[in-house]
Amino acid sequence: MDWSTIIDIGLKLVAITVAFTVVLLIVAYTVLAERRVLALIQGRLGPNRVGFGGSLQPFADLLKFILKEDIVPDKSTRFVYFLAPVIATMAALMTMIVYPFGPEINVPFIHVTIPLVIARFDVALLYVLGVTSVGVYGIALAGWSSNNKYSLMGGLRSSAQMISYELALGLSLIGVILQAGTLDLQRIVELQSRAHGAGWFIFWLQPLGFIIYLISAIAETNRVPFDLPEAETELVAGFHTEYSAMKFALFFMAEYINMFTVSMLATTLFLGGWNVPFAEDLFGRGTLLFGLVSAIGFLVKVCFFLFVYIWLRGTLPRFRFDQLMNFGWKFLLPLALVNIFITATLLFFNVL
Repeated sequence: MDWSTIIDIGLKLVAITVAFTVVLLIVAYTVLAERRVLALIQGRLGPNRVGFGGSLQPFADLLKFILKEDIVPDKSTRFVYFLAPVIATMAALMTMIVYPFGPEINVPFIHVTIPLVIARFDVALLYVLGVTSVGVYGIALAGWSSNNKYSLMGGLRSSAQMISYELALGLSLIGVILQAGTLDLQRIVELQSRAHGAGWFIFWLQPLGFIIYLISAIAETNRVPFDLPEAETELVAGFHTEYSAMKFALFFMAEYINMFTVSMLATTLFLGGWNVPFAEDLFGRGTLLFGLVSAIGFLVKVCFFLFVYIWLRGTLPRFRFDQLMNFGWKFLLPLALVNIFITATLLFFNVL
């Protein structure tokens, strides 16, 4: 192994560490933002005592999770019980390496080109869908291994819900894939730039695909109004009823990382990724300032989706489980097929 390979591996490890640290900080403050926004919607104050305006509340919560007593049910299947939250969290984190946070930038004076993506390969979108689908095993196994009937019911609900809505979610992306002709996320973002004469896919024949994706993604992450696997009025707390301390924190963190993941995927595929209107004209492609503006633009779009998640939680009531399943199979799935048919027909006749 030569020195260039060792340096390349070292840079990748540093990039992974930085990306995961940034993601975890954003996740922590998303929880705080959710509590403050929901408080505003409901006419309350929310957390505002720890730090300025409650800014240190996430760290207080982390300390609480670390110091809480770790209780394990006597009749649980212990190995699987401990493994389940690890699977859920790792499946959520592993997708971060393929999202392009910005374009390639040229660092002045040292003349080095840095890509703002950790790993780029031709089937990145397939990788994201494959890895995120593993997350259902963490929830299902948590429900089964706890030896609690309410937890088991939550795990079964989650399995049925996530498998059902994965179909609509996957099919909603076919229109983008047909138009882009690739599964490379960086290439899909570049095709939505002004340099290629195209616009964001949400405006370029994919508004229906975007709506289907957004609804399916909310269901995939078990969020209101699709949070049936952890319906506290029916199942105490669902699949994580028997979890406490850091194991519960891992499930909690996995949910918010998944929210961040689907927000990044929506931004990448439908809202132009790191493309910011007029940024290329103002700063010049490849410059350090252009890369910084593009990365900030990407994060702003992602934060918009996170706000939508929180807004929906403070607005909509929970569905019944039969309504949820009927909506996925009888409405979203046929609509996704219609979107594919329309896109393929227009491509065939060279309308696009």
